[in-house]
Amino acid sequence: MNKSSAPNFFIVTGISGAGKSQTIKCFEDLDFFCVDNLPTALIPKFSELVKQSEGKLDKVALGIDIREGEFLDTFFDSLNDLKQQGFSYQIIFLDANTRVLVRRYSETRRKHPLGRNIIDGIREERKRLTEIKAAADKIIDTSELTIGELKEIIVSCLKLKRIKEMFLTIQSFGYKYGLPPDADLIFDVRFLPNPQYEDSLRSLDGNNKAVKKYVLDNLLGQQFMKIFFSLIKFLIPNYVKEGKSYVTICIGCTGGKHRSVVVADALKDLLEKEKFSFKLWHRDIDK
Repeated sequence: MNKSSAPNFFIVTGISGAGKSQTIKCFEDLDFFCVDNLPTALIPKFSELVKQSEGKLDKVALGIDIREGEFLDTFFDSLNDLKQQGFSYQIIFLDANTRVLVRRYSETRRKHPLGRNIIDGIREERKRLTEIKAAADKIIDTSELTIGELKEIIVSCLKLKRIKEMFLTIQSFGYKYGLPPDADLIFDVRFLPNPQYEDSLRSLDGNNKAVKKYVLDNLLGQQFMKIFFSLIKFLIPNYVKEGKSYVTICIGCTGGKHRSVVVADALKDLLEKEKFSFKLWHRDIDK
């Protein structure tokens, strides 16, 4: 089987409680053949069965997690075997913040698979999965995602596989609510004029024309946007050249309501002009 005809293998893994089962269900809804909790040692054997299917299993998603005792010992060896057989794959790593994970365990009354108290189990699991997370093609933080939003992200991953282009996520956020854990690039725009100090603008958000004018219609704002756009236009084709399929660009201000929204919207306009595929998300605009 040559690489161009190889099926799409998606390896779904990550922190327990972060949404692996829901992600597998999303793949099932998209007509993927899915196997959850497959022992990593069986991945090479499974790939042989895929070959024997003569194209009937052309889209495969495998769910793998730390519940398998030999998970860490065989994970990378099995993926290397997969590659040697001519298959391509992408690793999707699911994560969520500790507070959300604890709440989910409490709601389901499940114990942590490592058998410790929940906090210690999560901490130990993060430590064990550090290397795998670093190797992931896509890290998805599910802390505040709905099932619909999760599925939209999965669809974007599949779209990339088909048309081989860069897919960008633009996310505005407020530093007071924490850094986005799945960011590839973070830009701090707290140096721009702050509408929060203007009585007439404070209650508005960055989508408002008057707010946009206040933030960007000045020498500092214009200089920044020129440099910012130039940097983005330089980075994207070079990421594509290196085989990177998706990038999450996060833009932060203090509260995530004014300046970051303005800059994110301006970047959206640029990407539309440059014909890139992207998703825009203002994480904290309503907080």
